[in-house]
Amino acid sequence: GDVGYGKTEVAIRAAFKAVQDNRQAAVLVPTTLLAQQHFETFTERFAPFPVTVGVVSRLQSSKDLKATLRGVAQGSIDIIIGTHRLLQKDVQFRNLGLVVIDEEQWFGVRHKERLKQLRSQVDVLTLTATPIPRTLQMALSGLRDLSVIETPPPDRLAIRTQVVRFGKGIIREAILRELGRGGQVFFVHNRVQDIERMGAWLKDLVPESRLVVAHGQMDPRPLEATMLKFHRRDADVLLCTTIIESGLDIPNANTILVNRADTFGLAQLYQLRGRVGRSAHQAYAYFLVAEEDTLTGDAQKRLQAIQEFTELGSGFRIAAADLEIRGGGNLLGKEQSGHIDAVGFELYMQMLEQAVHELKGEPVPEEFEPNLQLQVSAYIPDDYVSDVAHRLVLYKRLSASTQVGDLAQLYGELVDRYGAPPEPVERLFEVMEVRLLAKALRVAAIQVRPTAVAFGFDVKTLPPQAGLQALMDQYRTRLRFATPASFELLGVDSAWKAAFPEIKRASSVPAVTSRMPPPKPSRSLTEKKSRPASSTSGGPRFRTTPGRPLRVPQDAGNSWRSSSTMSSCSKRPRTGALIATAPSWNAWSVSKRGASWNV
Repeated sequence: GDVGYGKTEVAIRAAFKAVQDNRQAAVLVPTTLLAQQHFETFTERFAPFPVTVGVVSRLQSSKDLKATLRGVAQGSIDIIIGTHRLLQKDVQFRNLGLVVIDEEQWFGVRHKERLKQLRSQVDVLTLTATPIPRTLQMALSGLRDLSVIETPPPDRLAIRTQVVRFGKGIIREAILRELGRGGQVFFVHNRVQDIERMGAWLKDLVPESRLVVAHGQMDPRPLEATMLKFHRRDADVLLCTTIIESGLDIPNANTILVNRADTFGLAQLYQLRGRVGRSAHQAYAYFLVAEEDTLTGDAQKRLQAIQEFTELGSGFRIAAADLEIRGGGNLLGKEQSGHIDAVGFELYMQMLEQAVHELKGEPVPEEFEPNLQLQVSAYIPDDYVSDVAHRLVLYKRLSASTQVGDLAQLYGELVDRYGAPPEPVERLFEVMEVRLLAKALRVAAIQVRPTAVAFGFDVKTLPPQAGLQALMDQYRTRLRFATPASFELLGVDSAWKAAFPEIKRASSVPAVTSRMPPPKPSRSLTEKKSRPASSTSGGPRFRTTPGRPLRVPQDAGNSWRSSSTMSSCSKRPRTGALIATAPSWNAWSVSKRGASWNV
């Protein structure tokens, strides 16, 4: 869920449920300030119930820390909230049942796996507005369950975001405007070495403001006193590092300025922006970049994304942009970002999806791809589609087409956008036709030779004897079998214009199966022959209900060329439609009364 959308409320209720089932809950947070804030929130909410809440952080004394850890080990503390201190080996749980990881983008894989090792059966609830690429990829690929809170709190306004050059004028104006309406300001300067110098500069720039400084290297007591002073509105401007970015809730602070925003990650920028806008007032976020520096390519993408995604609920889109920029990381290792260079992202996701299906005990669909050696020049010329990215998209859509409607729709788009296709594009669509027909009939290989065309079937799904007999009856002396799973069609010119019709005709020879009687022809394709065949996909529809006959078009003619809008099929229907059962193509049969539409 987005920042301020109520993720903490979900954690509170989940922890309460675990305690009611006699289990302990551990809440892991990234910063001391957030641990203290959660401790106060949980304690207040659970005050009417017999629930004991403890906290582990560096703000505790050594004596209190030992007492808290002893209570966790004995089971007298039901809910323990802490930072990375909870991950150390001296923390022992009596009966851990739930682990809540708040702001999980701040924890490494080893940190999260450490809590899982404490007990074999433990539930993990991860809370974040911007999941790291690895977590998001695991959720999208089905390895983890994903729930999204999309409803913003009442009266919540989108934060106005600006990426500007560092300058005195913009900084003074932003601070004075916020102070003028009684609000407070965060100024993030993420360099402890010169944060005091920046504080002196800000005091000179805006002398009328009350400024305090906070960073993670301060002693616990002064840090706590500074944050309480700002929370009680005894200070107007908090100059700080990124110590404030995780979960801190100060509704009166509605302006934030981030210095050198180009050095922050995308999730960091989004979390920092989420520190403001937690009330009904309009909030402002200024991301400052140095004037003399040239931004890197990734920095420009991050700043563009944070400026673009400003509406409420943009956290998930920010995370998706981060996944695109940084990559998905390693699911089996500790890298939480990075691209899959060895096999490519799409192949990697395909392999991952198959592995997930296998682990869940679900059937894994077998990918069948015929080997086509057609001796034809088929491509999209540069002078037809000049943009490289657009050509790649078109190639991808062609290869992803699973039915004639996809080809028809794409052909119509090409004609509409780029004009009449040149000959190489026409040949490319014909090759895709042959590919679809070969996949449907489980033809493993088609090879065009000087005076013949060779066909090879998948050895796992050999055609029945009736189908082979029909081939021999039609072609007689022109057919020569090399093996039971392959044959050659003789007397075919190797020129593509001559080979293409022969390949379609041979692939569409009617065959009779002994396992299924001929089904009745489809009413929409026989009785209403005069009606143009059209659909939303640009061609006739073919339903694939398991156990029911599926009409495989016999003639691969020119239906995808019939018009740029794909509104009709002008070819005359031909008899002898090939029929198969879905989803298996093993059984072939024929309906002599059926009508075959062009593929």
